[in-house]
Amino acid sequence: MEASLLGDHPLLAPLLGAETDRRRARLLEGMTRAVYEKGYAAATVTDAVRHARVSRGTFYELFASKEACFLEAYTHGVDVLVDRVAVAVDAAPDWRAGLKAGLAAYLDTLVTEPLFARSYMLEVNAAGPLAQAARDAALHRFAKRYGASFAAAVREDASLRVPSPEALFVLAAGVDQLVSAHVRAHGPAGLNDLLPALTDAALTVLYGSSKE
Repeated sequence: MEASLLGDHPLLAPLLGAETDRRRARLLEGMTRAVYEKGYAAATVTDAVRHARVSRGTFYELFASKEACFLEAYTHGVDVLVDRVAVAVDAAPDWRAGLKAGLAAYLDTLVTEPLFARSYMLEVNAAGPLAQAARDAALHRFAKRYGASFAAAVREDASLRVPSPEALFVLAAGVDQLVSAHVRAHGPAGLNDLLPALTDAALTVLYGSSKE
């Protein structure tokens, strides 16, 4: 089974090797694929174990429920997404280039990882209150990433001010909603075209907060 971006997670990557017990990693991949094909509500444990090529008994040895498996896969995917953004930001020559590079990495990942993109942008909303809490936690992580970029801007220009945590969360949620709307309407293809608008939105929050 071809691995999605979950195979890049440091806790999962070793389990995909032939010398290790890889059932858990395969089930996380299998659930991600089942949700991509059918949506969260219609996807079943049977679908996940079919993709993973393990038994239902094995599934329930490792996960309490479909929800538990989906949430673990979602969380690992977010870890990889956040890491890719961080790597892109850190490699940039200055904060402004880093901001744009981080947004580009975020969009590129969703374009190149359609299996995870569906879970991350759409199906998490159908997976219940624990999934919504996981979604909020992911948005808080991205809000902190924006805060780190803006803190670098303040170090260069003392007239600027890092927006409040609430404003940073609004920025992260707004980016999320625009990207989700695009995915609902068109799928991940073309997401990179949103980069100028997302960059403008981030800078507007920074400079608008600094004028208050």
